[in-house]
Amino acid sequence: MTCLRRSLFALLLAWGVGAAGLAVAAEGGEVLGSATGLPLPRFVSLGADKANARTGPGKRYPISWVFVRRGWPLRVVAEFENWRKVRDLDGAEGWVHKSLLSGRRTAVVVDKTRALLSQPSDRSTPVLRAEAGVVGKLLACRTGWCRMEVAGISGWIPRDHIFGELSTEKFD
Repeated sequence: MTCLRRSLFALLLAWGVGAAGLAVAAEGGEVLGSATGLPLPRFVSLGADKANARTGPGKRYPISWVFVRRGWPLRVVAEFENWRKVRDLDGAEGWVHKSLLSGRRTAVVVDKTRALLSQPSDRSTPVLRAEAGVVGKLLACRTGWCRMEVAGISGWIPRDHIFGELSTEKFD
């Protein structure tokens, strides 16, 4: 191999390894992220009052969006070193530094006012009504239902009434 070919081969190999480091998850699938080894996609929340979302993983990339609501749930879809590519409820996405994110699980009520119920059943008693856009602490998720806390009151809500969890997740 000539010196030029070896250099070109090394460059292409390095580019391929770097691109592989940006593990992007297919919708509904789970891929191990290269930066943390944690599954992708996964949910986090905004841990700061303001976070710049950039077009790429680094400060040299321009700001495309600014997230301004602490606690807002964000879906991590890719990782690169200390940067996480996140997507919000409306599909806005960008690269955010990991220091601006929190592992605290939250969820936001979607579409319209929804009832949080005393039990994970449509027939149980409402304990709270939450308007669309209300963010609460996500406590547990089971098949079809999640338990969340809003204003110190916890209740169950159907999974399809919130954004902040993956339909395949189960946790207590």
